[in-house]
Amino acid sequence: MSSITLPSTIVTGFHGIAEIHKLAESDHHLLKSTQSFKQNDVICSFGASKIHNQPSKYTVQISEDKHIILQPEFLQYINHSCNPNAFFNTTTMNLVALRNIEQGDELTFFYPSTEWFMADPFNCLCGEENCIGVIKGAKELTNEVLVQYKLTDFIQSKIDQLKD
Repeated sequence: MSSITLPSTIVTGFHGIAEIHKLAESDHHLLKSTQSFKQNDVICSFGASKIHNQPSKYTVQISEDKHIILQPEFLQYINHSCNPNAFFNTTTMNLVALRNIEQGDELTFFYPSTEWFMADPFNCLCGEENCIGVIKGAKELTNEVLVQYKLTDFIQSKIDQLKD
């Protein structure tokens, strides 16, 4: 029987509902839940510490020309997954559990669910069975991919405009 070695992490911050972890051998950070959540639970509310009119790799898009820096700041450590367990509802400004989340699980979201155009597309390394490969804005993904995900009202409205 073979064993899998998981990367070691160092806790670099505790924020009530989550801990920021840093992979020991790199500068990569992630956010792990410190409690369990059931599907559709509100994990936390969020707002904007700053609003920009252009996207960056640190923003979440909330409208055509509003891209926010998340507040509380620790939410910036939620990484992408093609099988996400959380969703940034930019209408209610709540982070919501897409499925049950256990204490110690990494919190993840699907980046194109909030981004029409991404400033910095990247090759996904999530390793999920449904991995879409290159992560870019919803504008550049097929409808067959997008229908698999919960999307913000803004992103859904952009898709609906293209159908008209």
